[in-house]
Amino acid sequence: DFVFFLGHNSRKRALWIITVAALLLSIFLCIICFVVWMRRRRKGTEILHDQAAMNRPEEDALAWRLEQKSSEFILFDLSEILHATHNFSKENLLGQGGFGPVYKFCTYFQGQLPDGTEIAVKRLASHSGQGFTEFENEVELIAKLQHSNLVKLMGCCIKGEEKLLVYEYLPNKSLDFFIFDVNRTTLVDWNKRCVIIEGIAQGLLYLHKHSRLRIIHRDLKASNILLDQDMNPKISDFGLAKIFSTNDTQGSTKKVVGTYGYMAPEYASEGIYSIKSDVFSFGVLLLEILSGKKNSGFHQHEDFLNLLGYVSILRSLAHVYPLFCRPNSPFSC
Repeated sequence: DFVFFLGHNSRKRALWIITVAALLLSIFLCIICFVVWMRRRRKGTEILHDQAAMNRPEEDALAWRLEQKSSEFILFDLSEILHATHNFSKENLLGQGGFGPVYKFCTYFQGQLPDGTEIAVKRLASHSGQGFTEFENEVELIAKLQHSNLVKLMGCCIKGEEKLLVYEYLPNKSLDFFIFDVNRTTLVDWNKRCVIIEGIAQGLLYLHKHSRLRIIHRDLKASNILLDQDMNPKISDFGLAKIFSTNDTQGSTKKVVGTYGYMAPEYASEGIYSIKSDVFSFGVLLLEILSGKKNSGFHQHEDFLNLLGYVSILRSLAHVYPLFCRPNSPFSC
Protein backbone atom coordinates (compact mmCIF):
# COMPACT_ATOMS: atom_id res chain seq x y z
CA ASP A 1 0.00 0.00 0.00
CA PHE A 2 2.86 2.44 0.80
CA VAL A 3 4.47 1.81 -2.62
CA PHE A 4 1.11 2.40 -4.34
CA PHE A 5 0.68 5.65 -2.36
CA LEU A 6 4.10 6.97 -3.52
CA GLY A 7 3.30 6.09 -7.13
CA HIS A 8 -0.05 7.83 -6.94
CA ASN A 9 1.60 11.01 -5.56
CA SER A 10 4.26 10.97 -8.30
CA ARG A 11 1.62 10.69 -11.01
CA LYS A 12 -0.37 13.52 -9.42
CA ARG A 13 2.72 15.73 -9.20
CA ALA A 14 3.66 15.01 -12.82
CA LEU A 15 0.13 15.87 -13.95
CA TRP A 16 0.29 19.14 -12.01
CA ILE A 17 3.66 20.04 -13.56
CA ILE A 18 2.37 19.30 -17.07
CA THR A 19 -0.74 21.43 -16.47
CA VAL A 20 1.24 24.40 -15.17
CA ALA A 21 3.77 24.14 -18.03
CA ALA A 22 0.98 24.03 -20.61
CA LEU A 23 -0.66 27.07 -19.01
CA LEU A 24 2.60 29.04 -19.00
CA LEU A 25 3.29 28.07 -22.60
CA SER A 26 -0.19 29.23 -23.60
CA ILE A 27 0.34 32.58 -21.84
CA PHE A 28 3.75 32.96 -23.52
CA LEU A 29 2.28 32.25 -26.96
CA CYS A 30 -0.53 34.75 -26.33
CA ILE A 31 2.01 37.43 -25.38
CA ILE A 32 4.01 36.75 -28.57
CA CYS A 33 0.88 36.95 -30.70
CA PHE A 34 -0.13 40.21 -29.02
CA VAL A 35 3.32 41.78 -29.57
CA VAL A 36 3.32 40.73 -33.25
CA TRP A 37 -0.20 42.14 -33.67
CA MET A 38 0.75 45.45 -32.04
CA ARG A 39 3.84 45.81 -34.23
CA ARG A 40 1.85 45.12 -37.38
CA ARG A 41 -0.81 47.56 -36.27
CA ARG A 42 1.77 50.26 -35.50
CA LYS A 43 3.50 49.65 -38.82
CA GLY A 44 0.16 49.84 -40.58
CA THR A 45 -0.61 53.13 -38.84
CA GLU A 46 2.78 54.54 -39.86
CA ILE A 47 2.19 53.46 -43.45
CA LEU A 48 -1.21 55.15 -43.41
CA HIS A 49 0.37 58.31 -42.00
CA ASP A 50 3.11 58.23 -44.62
CA GLN A 51 0.59 57.64 -47.39
CA ALA A 52 -1.56 60.45 -46.06
CA ALA A 53 1.47 62.75 -45.99
CA MET A 54 2.52 61.67 -49.51
CA ASN A 55 -0.94 62.44 -50.83
CA ARG A 56 -0.77 65.99 -49.44
CA PRO A 57 1.07 68.97 -50.93
CA GLU A 58 4.56 69.43 -49.47
CA GLU A 59 3.36 72.33 -47.30
CA ASP A 60 0.56 70.24 -45.79
CA ALA A 61 2.93 67.30 -45.35
CA LEU A 62 5.27 69.44 -43.26
CA ALA A 63 2.37 70.66 -41.11
CA TRP A 64 1.24 67.04 -40.71
CA ARG A 65 4.66 65.89 -39.48
CA LEU A 66 5.03 68.78 -37.05
CA GLU A 67 1.57 68.23 -35.64
CA GLN A 68 2.39 64.55 -35.05
CA LYS A 69 5.70 65.32 -33.32
CA SER A 70 4.77 68.11 -30.91
CA SER A 71 1.60 69.20 -29.21
CA GLU A 72 3.22 72.54 -28.28
CA PHE A 73 3.93 73.57 -31.86
CA ILE A 74 1.19 75.87 -33.15
CA LEU A 75 -0.06 75.92 -36.73
CA PHE A 76 -1.37 79.46 -37.11
CA ASP A 77 -4.20 80.41 -39.40
CA LEU A 78 -3.25 82.91 -42.13
CA SER A 79 -6.38 85.00 -41.59
CA GLU A 80 -5.43 85.51 -37.91
CA ILE A 81 -1.94 86.72 -38.83
CA LEU A 82 -3.25 89.00 -41.59
CA HIS A 83 -5.73 90.53 -39.15
CA ALA A 84 -3.16 91.00 -36.37
CA THR A 85 -0.51 92.56 -38.65
CA HIS A 86 -3.07 94.72 -40.52
CA ASN A 87 -2.25 92.83 -43.68
CA PHE A 88 1.52 93.11 -43.11
CA SER A 89 1.47 96.88 -42.79
CA LYS A 90 4.67 98.93 -42.56
CA GLU A 91 3.68 100.04 -39.04
CA ASN A 92 4.22 96.46 -37.84
CA LEU A 93 7.49 95.91 -39.72
CA LEU A 94 10.39 95.08 -37.37
CA GLY A 95 13.10 94.66 -39.96
CA GLN A 96 14.22 93.10 -43.20
CA GLY A 97 16.03 89.78 -42.94
CA GLY A 98 17.98 87.92 -45.60
CA PHE A 99 14.99 85.72 -46.42
CA GLY A 100 12.22 88.25 -45.96
CA PRO A 101 10.63 90.87 -43.69
CA VAL A 102 9.87 90.33 -40.00
CA TYR A 103 6.67 91.71 -38.45
CA LYS A 104 5.42 92.13 -34.90
CA PHE A 105 1.87 91.45 -33.79
CA CYS A 106 -0.17 90.83 -30.66
CA THR A 107 -2.60 87.93 -30.38
CA TYR A 108 -5.78 89.91 -29.88
CA PHE A 109 -7.81 87.16 -31.50
CA GLN A 110 -9.29 83.91 -30.29
CA GLY A 111 -6.22 81.77 -30.88
CA GLN A 112 -4.04 79.26 -29.07
CA LEU A 113 -2.05 81.92 -27.21
CA PRO A 114 -3.27 84.31 -24.48
CA ASP A 115 -4.63 87.60 -25.81
CA GLY A 116 -1.94 90.27 -25.89
CA THR A 117 0.99 87.89 -26.38
CA GLU A 118 3.61 89.65 -28.51
CA ILE A 119 5.16 87.50 -31.21
CA ALA A 120 7.22 88.03 -34.34
CA VAL A 121 6.51 86.67 -37.81
CA LYS A 122 9.12 86.10 -40.49
CA ARG A 123 7.53 86.16 -43.92
CA LEU A 124 9.41 84.22 -46.57
CA ALA A 125 9.87 86.47 -49.60
CA SER A 126 9.39 84.82 -53.00
CA HIS A 127 12.69 86.32 -54.22
CA SER A 128 14.63 85.50 -51.04
CA GLY A 129 16.51 82.48 -52.35
CA GLN A 130 15.19 80.42 -49.43
CA GLY A 131 12.99 77.81 -51.01
CA PHE A 132 10.63 75.38 -49.32
CA THR A 133 13.54 73.05 -48.48
CA GLU A 134 15.30 75.75 -46.42
CA PHE A 135 12.00 76.76 -44.84
CA GLU A 136 11.26 73.15 -43.91
CA ASN A 137 14.80 72.75 -42.57
CA GLU A 138 14.47 75.77 -40.29
CA VAL A 139 11.06 74.76 -38.96
CA GLU A 140 11.94 71.15 -38.17
CA LEU A 141 15.33 72.04 -36.67
CA ILE A 142 14.28 74.83 -34.31
CA ALA A 143 11.17 72.96 -33.20
CA LYS A 144 13.49 70.38 -31.61
CA LEU A 145 15.90 72.82 -29.95
CA GLN A 146 15.48 74.23 -26.45
CA HIS A 147 18.09 76.62 -25.05
CA SER A 148 18.00 80.05 -23.46
CA ASN A 149 20.40 81.41 -26.09
CA LEU A 150 18.42 80.16 -29.08
CA VAL A 151 15.36 81.97 -30.37
CA LYS A 152 12.17 80.03 -29.62
CA LEU A 153 10.06 78.98 -32.59
CA MET A 154 6.41 78.95 -31.52
CA GLY A 155 4.80 77.82 -34.74
CA CYS A 156 4.35 78.45 -38.42
CA CYS A 157 1.77 79.14 -41.09
CA ILE A 158 1.77 77.51 -44.52
CA LYS A 159 -0.92 78.56 -46.95
CA GLY A 160 -0.35 78.49 -50.68
CA GLU A 161 2.53 80.83 -51.50
CA GLU A 162 2.63 82.21 -47.95
CA LYS A 163 5.25 80.62 -45.68
CA LEU A 164 5.50 82.22 -42.23
CA LEU A 165 7.60 81.42 -39.17
CA VAL A 166 6.25 82.57 -35.80
CA TYR A 167 8.86 83.33 -33.11
CA GLU A 168 8.91 84.73 -29.61
CA TYR A 169 9.11 88.51 -29.78
CA LEU A 170 12.46 90.01 -28.73
CA PRO A 171 12.07 93.77 -28.14
CA ASN A 172 15.69 94.88 -28.65
CA LYS A 173 15.95 93.75 -32.27
CA SER A 174 19.31 92.38 -33.43
CA LEU A 175 22.89 92.93 -32.31
CA ASP A 176 23.91 94.89 -35.43
CA PHE A 177 21.25 97.49 -34.58
CA PHE A 178 23.39 98.52 -31.58
CA ILE A 179 27.07 97.80 -32.19
CA PHE A 180 27.32 99.38 -35.66
CA ASP A 181 25.44 102.57 -34.83
CA VAL A 182 27.50 105.53 -33.59
CA ASN A 183 24.91 106.58 -31.02
CA ARG A 184 23.36 103.30 -29.93
CA THR A 185 26.72 101.60 -29.42
CA THR A 186 27.16 103.59 -26.20
CA LEU A 187 24.15 101.74 -24.76
CA VAL A 188 26.11 98.49 -24.85
CA ASP A 189 28.88 98.81 -22.27
CA TRP A 190 31.74 96.40 -21.70
CA ASN A 191 29.82 94.25 -19.20
CA LYS A 192 26.87 93.86 -21.57
CA ARG A 193 29.20 92.94 -24.42
CA CYS A 194 30.79 90.25 -22.25
CA VAL A 195 27.33 88.86 -21.44
CA ILE A 196 26.42 88.87 -25.13
CA ILE A 197 29.67 87.15 -26.14
CA GLU A 198 29.25 84.48 -23.45
CA GLY A 199 25.62 83.89 -24.41
CA ILE A 200 26.47 83.39 -28.10
CA ALA A 201 29.25 80.98 -27.09
CA GLN A 202 26.84 79.01 -24.88
CA GLY A 203 24.31 78.78 -27.69
CA LEU A 204 26.95 77.53 -30.12
CA LEU A 205 28.23 74.99 -27.60
CA TYR A 206 24.71 73.65 -27.24
CA LEU A 207 24.29 73.33 -31.01
CA HIS A 208 27.66 71.65 -31.48
CA LYS A 209 27.78 69.39 -28.45
CA HIS A 210 24.85 69.30 -26.04
CA SER A 211 21.70 69.22 -28.19
CA ARG A 212 20.07 66.00 -29.39
CA LEU A 213 21.27 66.98 -32.86
CA ARG A 214 24.79 68.20 -33.70
CA ILE A 215 24.09 71.32 -35.74
CA ILE A 216 26.33 73.57 -37.82
CA HIS A 217 24.64 76.97 -38.15
CA ARG A 218 26.62 78.19 -41.23
CA ASP A 219 25.33 81.77 -41.06
CA LEU A 220 26.37 83.20 -37.70
CA LYS A 221 26.50 87.00 -37.90
CA ALA A 222 25.45 90.10 -35.97
CA SER A 223 22.05 90.42 -37.65
CA ASN A 224 21.23 86.82 -36.69
CA ILE A 225 21.80 87.50 -32.98
CA LEU A 226 18.56 88.78 -31.44
CA LEU A 227 18.41 90.52 -28.05
CA ASP A 228 15.72 90.15 -25.40
CA GLN A 229 14.56 92.85 -22.98
CA ASP A 230 17.62 92.27 -20.77
CA MET A 231 20.00 92.32 -23.76
CA ASN A 232 20.60 88.57 -23.55
CA PRO A 233 21.51 87.14 -26.98
CA LYS A 234 19.59 84.47 -28.87
CA ILE A 235 20.89 82.85 -32.04
CA SER A 236 18.33 82.88 -34.86
CA ASP A 237 17.86 81.98 -38.54
CA PHE A 238 18.52 78.26 -39.04
CA GLY A 239 17.56 78.11 -42.71
CA LEU A 240 21.09 77.16 -43.77
CA ALA A 241 21.93 74.89 -40.83
CA LYS A 242 23.20 71.35 -41.32
CA ILE A 243 22.86 68.31 -39.03
CA PHE A 244 25.93 66.19 -38.26
CA SER A 245 25.85 62.62 -37.01
CA THR A 246 27.99 61.61 -34.04
CA ASN A 247 30.87 60.42 -36.23
CA ASP A 248 30.83 63.28 -38.75
CA THR A 249 33.64 65.81 -38.54
CA GLN A 250 33.00 67.82 -41.71
CA GLY A 251 30.72 68.07 -44.73
CA SER A 252 30.95 69.56 -48.19
CA THR A 253 28.62 71.21 -50.67
CA LYS A 254 28.79 72.61 -54.19
CA LYS A 255 26.28 75.31 -53.24
CA VAL A 256 28.08 77.72 -50.94
CA VAL A 257 25.54 79.83 -49.06
CA GLY A 258 25.92 82.24 -46.19
CA THR A 259 27.35 85.72 -45.71
CA TYR A 260 30.75 86.67 -47.08
CA GLY A 261 32.94 88.18 -44.40
CA TYR A 262 31.78 85.57 -41.90
CA MET A 263 32.60 82.45 -43.93
CA ALA A 264 35.62 80.33 -43.07
CA PRO A 265 38.15 80.29 -45.98
CA GLU A 266 37.76 76.55 -46.66
CA TYR A 267 34.00 76.92 -46.83
CA ALA A 268 34.01 80.01 -49.07
CA SER A 269 36.52 78.52 -51.52
CA GLU A 270 35.85 74.76 -51.40
CA GLY A 271 32.44 74.34 -49.78
CA ILE A 272 33.88 72.42 -46.80
CA TYR A 273 32.08 73.13 -43.53
CA SER A 274 32.41 71.84 -39.96
CA ILE A 275 32.16 73.03 -36.37
CA LYS A 276 35.29 75.05 -37.14
CA SER A 277 33.29 77.05 -39.71
CA ASP A 278 30.98 78.31 -36.97
CA VAL A 279 33.97 79.00 -34.70
CA PHE A 280 35.52 81.15 -37.45
CA SER A 281 32.25 83.09 -37.82
CA PHE A 282 32.12 83.49 -34.04
CA GLY A 283 35.67 84.92 -34.12
CA VAL A 284 34.66 87.52 -36.71
CA LEU A 285 31.57 88.36 -34.68
CA LEU A 286 33.70 88.67 -31.53
CA LEU A 287 35.95 91.26 -33.22
CA GLU A 288 32.89 93.18 -34.40
CA ILE A 289 31.39 93.23 -30.90
CA LEU A 290 34.65 94.43 -29.36
CA SER A 291 35.47 97.04 -32.01
CA GLY A 292 32.03 98.18 -33.16
CA LYS A 293 33.26 97.84 -36.76
CA LYS A 294 31.84 95.68 -39.55
CA ASN A 295 34.12 93.15 -41.15
CA SER A 296 32.41 93.53 -44.51
CA GLY A 297 33.00 96.91 -46.14
CA PHE A 298 35.50 97.97 -43.49
CA HIS A 299 38.23 100.42 -44.50
CA GLN A 300 40.82 102.35 -42.54
CA HIS A 301 43.06 105.20 -43.62
CA GLU A 302 41.98 104.79 -47.26
CA ASP A 303 43.50 101.28 -47.33
CA PHE A 304 40.62 99.01 -48.24
CA LEU A 305 41.19 96.14 -45.84
CA ASN A 306 38.52 94.09 -44.12
CA LEU A 307 38.43 94.05 -40.34
CA LEU A 308 40.42 90.80 -40.16
CA GLY A 309 43.20 92.29 -42.28
CA TYR A 310 43.27 95.41 -40.14
CA VAL A 311 43.49 93.38 -36.94
CA SER A 312 46.31 91.32 -38.45
CA ILE A 313 48.30 94.50 -39.16
CA LEU A 314 47.69 95.87 -35.66
CA ARG A 315 48.72 92.54 -34.17
CA SER A 316 51.97 92.53 -36.13
CA LEU A 317 52.67 95.99 -34.74
CA ALA A 318 51.71 94.86 -31.22
CA HIS A 319 49.38 97.86 -31.12
CA VAL A 320 45.68 96.94 -30.92
CA TYR A 321 44.32 100.03 -29.13
CA PRO A 322 43.17 101.75 -32.37
CA LEU A 323 40.72 98.86 -32.78
CA PHE A 324 38.82 99.97 -29.69
CA CYS A 325 39.36 103.73 -29.63
CA ARG A 326 36.71 105.59 -31.61
CA PRO A 327 34.18 108.42 -31.10
CA ASN A 328 31.54 107.59 -28.48
CA SER A 329 33.34 104.37 -27.59
CA PRO A 330 32.22 102.71 -24.34
CA PHE A 331 35.82 101.58 -23.83
CA SER A 332 38.47 103.54 -21.94
CA CYS A 333 41.71 103.66 -23.93
